[in-house]
Amino acid sequence: MASAATVHPDTPQPDPEPDAFLLTWDGETWRDAVRLRRHQVTTIGRSTTNRLVLQDDSASRNHCEVFFADSEWRLRDLGSRNGTLLEGRKVSTDEILSPGDVISIGACQLTFCLNPDDITSTRPRSFPLDSTPHPTLPGRETPLPSILHSASRPQFTHKGTEQPASASVLSRLYQLGLELGAASSRRDLAEVVLAAFERETVAMIAAVLVLNADSRTHSATPPAHTDLQLLGYRSRSELPYRRVSDNLSRKVLDSGTAVLARDIADDRQLSMFDSLGEMKALSVICAPIRSANTTLGLIHLYSSNPENPLDRNDLDFCLAVASQLAVALASLQQRESLATGLAHARSANELLKSQLPGAGGLVGQTPAMQLLREQITLIAETDATVLIRGESGCGKELIARSIHDHSTRRDGPFVCLNCAALNESLLESELFGHEKGAFTGATERRSGRFEQADGGTLFLDEVGEMSSAIQAKFLRILEGHPFERIGGRRPVQVSVRVVAATNRDLETAVEDGQFRQDLYFRLQVAEILAPPLRERPADIPLLAREFLHRCVLRTGRRITGFTDDALQRLQEHTWPGNVRELENVIERLIVTGRREVIQVDDLSPELRSTTSAARPRKERRRTVADELFKRMKEERESFWTMVYPLYMNREITRANIRDLVHKGLEESRGNYKIVLRLFNMEAREYKRFLNFLGTHDCAIDFREFRGARRTLRYVR
Repeated sequence: MASAATVHPDTPQPDPEPDAFLLTWDGETWRDAVRLRRHQVTTIGRSTTNRLVLQDDSASRNHCEVFFADSEWRLRDLGSRNGTLLEGRKVSTDEILSPGDVISIGACQLTFCLNPDDITSTRPRSFPLDSTPHPTLPGRETPLPSILHSASRPQFTHKGTEQPASASVLSRLYQLGLELGAASSRRDLAEVVLAAFERETVAMIAAVLVLNADSRTHSATPPAHTDLQLLGYRSRSELPYRRVSDNLSRKVLDSGTAVLARDIADDRQLSMFDSLGEMKALSVICAPIRSANTTLGLIHLYSSNPENPLDRNDLDFCLAVASQLAVALASLQQRESLATGLAHARSANELLKSQLPGAGGLVGQTPAMQLLREQITLIAETDATVLIRGESGCGKELIARSIHDHSTRRDGPFVCLNCAALNESLLESELFGHEKGAFTGATERRSGRFEQADGGTLFLDEVGEMSSAIQAKFLRILEGHPFERIGGRRPVQVSVRVVAATNRDLETAVEDGQFRQDLYFRLQVAEILAPPLRERPADIPLLAREFLHRCVLRTGRRITGFTDDALQRLQEHTWPGNVRELENVIERLIVTGRREVIQVDDLSPELRSTTSAARPRKERRRTVADELFKRMKEERESFWTMVYPLYMNREITRANIRDLVHKGLEESRGNYKIVLRLFNMEAREYKRFLNFLGTHDCAIDFREFRGARRTLRYVR
């Protein structure tokens, strides 16, 4: 179909009554009426210089004309490419028009009418269209015939256009794009666009209107015109900007295409709907600002100068500007969204950091903690290898992270690995990486922890559990040599600071030949001893309140603190599991607590007892084993689901495992079937159990128990 636009009459005084009309149709409904004047030739075609402009690609630029001669209205074809049909026959000479005659131009049908009262009664008749194929442009939909000249994109962006944009126009559009890209706010974008319209168009007033974020929808659900907000306008006179009329903005928002309207006062349909409202403009352009099928707003231009109305060139320029503005607005909105999301992420990250174990730093004011901080400050300034020694649960990883945070590598990665949690082959793969196909299951190349920590710090916990082969390869890296991934040949060079930790007596391991002496000396360049919690009881209230605060934030429980008696009992406890045990106890108290303040009655019987401090270490260790053994018997939990995770998370020690196994063997008198039943394991898991004990140096000589001969062969 087609859309049409009328132009201002050539004479200043129009005829009091129209002599004839050309009606455009949308199916069975008339859309618009174009007035025909006796003294004026009405030209019809695709060019914007015609009185009746068709947006049908099958129409020629100057297709045909209607004029009054010898007391008759006549139709003349202007040598069009596809011809003009009158009542279904091709026009070759001047044809006389009669009321009701149908003029067919491509897919557009026009009805000739003398009396305006016949508009509602006249109906279009169907005629076979010319079988000649009409060329169409890709991606363009045929719009409905209308007096409003409409377009979805600038003419000079179409392939094969007869009038491409000049180099100067493209240069100005390019400069405009640069200015839009430099704008930092929506108002800045509007100012850039309005200045361009003032320079490049004849518009008396230009305005930019935007939709709020809640109103922007995809084309399937057009936004309402009432949601438009004025972002800015510019006027060549003192006249203020008046809002786009409801009818015009609704047309543009619903269709998603820009419109050009001229000589509106002569248009019967648009006058009924007050298309230009109070603006009294003779020409108007309204273009949507669209990005990815989403309408962001409107651009509105209008002029009241009859001698210099807005034309198709202005429409094309407006469409090009609207396209650039849509990209700039979408980019700005994305930057604003990213900035907002980044702010939220940072806030959430800070909250999460505050809830992590050790996130608040090294807590404590005792002389032991002050000395520890001084050591960290001195050691962090260098790239020396650090060995952290201390009991399980005393915060060795936290010390390593503090060293990293105070070093020159603080902006690099901090990578952790527990060497005791993996067997030899898995540990080698984790440390050094592997190539695709290096072993069964290696479906892709994987970088190791050394590569992941390049430029930062690698923390290796339980470094004393490394096998001899891995110790040798590890020593070469510490000495500055490159390494190769498993199954690889290309040397890999990294810059990594190694911080190692262990609760094992490395001196004894060196004497027994279980740990390389040269590696021991290489690790011992800088040594830090993590003090156990029992040696700094004055720090226990500070730690308890810190753990309480983090757990309350994480769980949302309303617990405010401890009574003095409860804190006193916590200080009197020996804490064989050190800080980790204290943290777990506080979390359990918060989860199971029913009062706002934790009291002595809320503590476990062992914590309530004042005699725990007097028990020797071996006895306290036995107490942990007894508690684990009791839980396995009463709760019917397996060794693998209860004890194994505690050990791998370093919440219990090897000594605790040995005591637990000793208790099980003692009760079963060395009968492995009874041991399996006591530890809630299946028979097929027994060999795995014995291998675990041997690997982690927790095996016990069964010979001291009855029935030792049947099980001795499995024990190292």
